[in-house]
Amino acid sequence: MGYSVFAGAGQWRAAADEANASGLFGYDEASGGWTPLTRGLPAGVEVRALAIRPDRPETVWAGTQSGPCRSDDGGESWTALPLPEGTSAEESVVWSICLDPSDPETVYVGTQGTAVFRGRNGGPWERLPVAPPPGMVRMSFPCRVVRIAVNPADGREIHAAFEVGGAARSLDGGATWESGNASLLALAEQDRLKSRIVSDTETEGMMDSHALAAAAGSGTLWLANRMGLFRSADRGASWSEFGIGRFSPLTYARDVKVSAHDPRRLYAALSVAADSDAGALWRSDDAGETWTRFDRGVSIDSTLMIVAEGARSGERVWCAARRGQVFGTADGGATWTETRLPGGVEGVYALAAA
Repeated sequence: MGYSVFAGAGQWRAAADEANASGLFGYDEASGGWTPLTRGLPAGVEVRALAIRPDRPETVWAGTQSGPCRSDDGGESWTALPLPEGTSAEESVVWSICLDPSDPETVYVGTQGTAVFRGRNGGPWERLPVAPPPGMVRMSFPCRVVRIAVNPADGREIHAAFEVGGAARSLDGGATWESGNASLLALAEQDRLKSRIVSDTETEGMMDSHALAAAAGSGTLWLANRMGLFRSADRGASWSEFGIGRFSPLTYARDVKVSAHDPRRLYAALSVAADSDAGALWRSDDAGETWTRFDRGVSIDSTLMIVAEGARSGERVWCAARRGQVFGTADGGATWTETRLPGGVEGVYALAAA
């Protein structure tokens, strides 16, 4: 059996008490079925981050509640690669994994709190000096590093997105970090960009980062957050509102990706809210200037959480929605395959496609 798509679920606050909301699963396109993956993984595994090594797709990374794990046999078995001694249990909960596009031996891991670690194919891990960013909002859950992005044209440029804490960057290979929140907080002064759900500040929505992506060679970054899509033309020093609402009636942005196969192609996962009954996948083929709906003919029945482009082909695109719906295309969107994770699993956070 060969798994070509991997999906990870982790506990989420809005899940029903009886819901099955955790696990790691591999999809076999030949049989059209999902298999729970457990060998070498922590008991009751929760997975919120996945990555496939593009030059060696049998190598798959998973971020668990107990640290990162790696499979070198296409997901059949897994090896735990613990973070440095002294890392707390809270900071061992992995929320993001990034392989350096120019050097996939170099792996970045972001965890609960504001911790970012770097290792060479699994260790030894080095903790990078990332401090809590100015403007970080105190929520009913801990802050977490939900996305790490490395500039494909310059491995010394590293970016991190925080939920709920905005964004930060390093331009010197992780030695020093600076916040990109000043302009995000300024935007939050506009009435239409104010949002408060569980905190005591209306900057909450603009600090509620979900994903960011770097475009090779242009200095352009994209940030997806509760209030929509935002763009930086100066490598994350400042941000401006893009206005995805000009194209999509759904503007809650959970994911944004720049294609590894075509730097002018972007994908955005858009929905109504964190827990909703609708979602849509949008694509741009002109570096984000215009967008069209891409998931033609697919009915998405919950918040669209994640989009994953195939590691070996840009024609392959898979997406996952909050309540366990997973769908993909192998022919650039001409046709789609729709599936559901087994056992009614929901709480989907992570997806990767070979």
